Amino acid sequence: MLGFRSLILSALNVCLVVMRVVASNIDFLLLAMVLSYHLASAKVIDGKAVAKQIRDEITGEVSRMKDAIGVVPGLAVILVGDRKDSATYVRNKKKACQSVGINSFEVHLPEDTSEQEVLKHISVFNDDPSVHGILVQLPLPCHIDEQSILNAVSMEKDVDGFHPLNIGRLAMRGREPLFIPCTPKGCIELLHRYGFDIKGKRAVVIGRSNIVGMPAALLLQREDATVSIVHSRTKNPEEITRQADIIISAVGQPNMVRGSWIKPGAVIIDVGINPVEDAKSPRGYRLVGDVCYEEACEVASAITPVPGGVGPMTIAMLLSNTLTSAKRVHNFQ
Repeated sequence: MLGFRSLILSALNVCLVVMRVVASNIDFLLLAMVLSYHLASAKVIDGKAVAKQIRDEITGEVSRMKDAIGVVPGLAVILVGDRKDSATYVRNKKKACQSVGINSFEVHLPEDTSEQEVLKHISVFNDDPSVHGILVQLPLPCHIDEQSILNAVSMEKDVDGFHPLNIGRLAMRGREPLFIPCTPKGCIELLHRYGFDIKGKRAVVIGRSNIVGMPAALLLQREDATVSIVHSRTKNPEEITRQADIIISAVGQPNMVRGSWIKPGAVIIDVGINPVEDAKSPRGYRLVGDVCYEEACEVASAITPVPGGVGPMTIAMLLSNTLTSAKRVHNFQ
């Protein structure tokens, strides 16, 4: 009886897929491909598990460095204002540092702190040899010029990877940035650790922010993918996205990417983390990505969940960049 019920449910699901595909004007060859992939649900790309593996590797390297030359990597975080989400991020980064043995330094400034005062603290950390990475928590209060603050961080300690010279090097062939922005770096690391080929593949990045979209596109290009960027002014975004073997979505719109946008067998990295109302949740909301997870699982070969996908990787890459900085300064291999 259970087997018969499962068969009926599967048949109904296939019919729903057919209806969605036909409604989207997809040709019948693509329809056949969708049906062939439907019976096998997408593999879950477990960012939490990969991040733990990376943190364990970092812990070993930090310990080895301390034993060999007596140096412990240090990360300084500057927080301006009292945003609860920013305070939570900073607290999580501090815990992450402690978990791998990295020293953590924190400056928490009031909302009305002047730009000059923030710059002064950055200068102190720039000159402190025990600090190997500096992170200014964004967003900053509106009276502070974000670009001036980020530009003031020493490029050698720019573990967020946002310094214009780091981004410039990332964009140029034959040049190596000192640091790669943490979230895009985490996306590529997930693809590598799960063994997905990037070279020669068609990749679409949805979103063109300086923090995720643009550097993610540059990283995919460095990996010899053919890259398109979909943004708010793109015409026919569904059609462009449907050509992709790899999709990285970082647009901040809940469930924007539907199943009909996805090429059968595509690999999806969903950076979005968006709250949507949910009366059944104790918090009154739940977190979803930019990609409609349930629909994507019917078509894609692999996908990151939200939460538990890219988020843990961002902090792991921050720790990795801090360790790399300390090793570079002390010429430790």
